[in-house]
Order: sequence, then C-alpha cells, then structure tokens
Amino acid sequence: MYRKTLAGALAFAGVLSAQWLNYPSHDIPRTGDGKPNLTAPAPRAANGKPDLSGIWKQPNGVKYTINLAADLKPDEVQLQPWAAELYSRRQNTLSKDDPVGHCLLPGVPQMAAVPYPWKVIQTPGEVVILFEAFKTFRQIFTDGRSIPADANPTWMGYSIGRWEGDTLVVETGGFNDNTWIDTGGHPHSDALHVTERYHRRDFGHMDLQITVNDPKAYNKSWTASYPVELMADTELLDYVCEENNKDLPHLVGK
Repeated sequence: MYRKTLAGALAFAGVLSAQWLNYPSHDIPRTGDGKPNLTAPAPRAANGKPDLSGIWKQPNGVKYTINLAADLKPDEVQLQPWAAELYSRRQNTLSKDDPVGHCLLPGVPQMAAVPYPWKVIQTPGEVVILFEAFKTFRQIFTDGRSIPADANPTWMGYSIGRWEGDTLVVETGGFNDNTWIDTGGHPHSDALHVTERYHRRDFGHMDLQITVNDPKAYNKSWTASYPVELMADTELLDYVCEENNKDLPHLVGK
C-alpha cells in the first residue's frame, strides 16, 4: 500500500515547483546570472543564531519516508519483541493499515521526510513549521518552557527547542501511539521521545539528525540523518487528502 500511496505523492511533488517557477523570492542571494546562490552563507537572526526560515524539502524522494533507518545497520534498530512482531506484520501486509492511507497525520519524525515541502518561520521565541502535506503545522517553542509533564497525547507531540552553537535542538514528547515512525511501519509507543538537530550549513543546505528514544518499543535509542535543501522561488500549495474509501478494502497486502 505504501508503494502505491507514495508513488502518487511523488507524481504531485514533481509538478508543484514549476507552478511558481517565475515568482522570485526577494530575500535569496543570487549569482551574476540571477540564479539562487544556495552556497552563500546562512542568514543570521537578530540574536546571531542561524535563521532557518525558508521552504525546505528532503531531496531523496521517499527513501526515508518508507524507512527512516534506511542507512543504518540492522543491529542499530533493536525492536522489543512486541514491536518486532508488529513491524513484521506491517511489512508482510505491505503497510495496508498505514494511518497516512486514511488521511491521518504522519506525525513526528515522519512529517519532515515526506516528499513535500515545509516552510520554516522563525521568531525570537518560537519556530513554526508549515507543512504542505496534510496542510498541518508544528510549533517549536524556544522561550525556555518545558514539555508538559502530563501532556494530552497528540499526533504531532509537543516541541521545545534550544540552540547549541549554530544547531537548533528540538525535543518532542507527549505523543499518542497512533502514528508510525515511517510508512514502512516502524512502531512506537506513547513513550516516544524524538530529538531533532537542525544545522543550516549554508543558505541552501541543512542537515537534519533524528534520534528516536522509546524504551517501550526499542532496546536502545537510534539515530538517523539526512540532508534537506532549500526550495527557492516557490511557495507552498494547497493540499487535500480524501479518504480512500474505494481503494482501502482492496489493499490486502501480500
């Protein structure tokens, strides 16, 4: 099921950038021929920290959407028995029960890996991320607050951030257990805690490192990483997800 779903996502993603091709962004450095200079220095906010604002997208298609651990060795992701059995069942049924197929939110960390752009808006006390996919958002509070001790479980969790040098470190907890780590079916429990590290290397390139810590589902935490790239001269477009009422009953897996 996830192969079919993501193939459709890729087809749409390949069209969207051309729709805004002639709409230049006013705050992007350019080379002598007018093209975006994506290797220019990263912009800085008033506090001297990198400004992560912009429209970003991970450039590897659905690789990390399907399997966040795609670059890791098998022994680096140690599932507990119940989680291993659930992951195997999801794999053997070709992810036919993937919540995304029912138009439910992918959650964190999958949200940043889908092949659709996301827009960062950085303010002094908060970083907001607007996602084209599923037309949803995240609020990352950088004003010193903590994750609520007894948070009402949510699909996207509660996110707080702090700066370590030029890297924004984001801690997210308070999840429900309805989402999947990736479309391939890596599970998690309500004890999931995700740590993300955003490092903008230059104007057009950022590294995203993700650590999954869930003592109920994994024997140890594990870390994946992938690059994301700035999408210049474009904007987010409308996104509508319609329930797959006709297709879902026929997606029976292997």
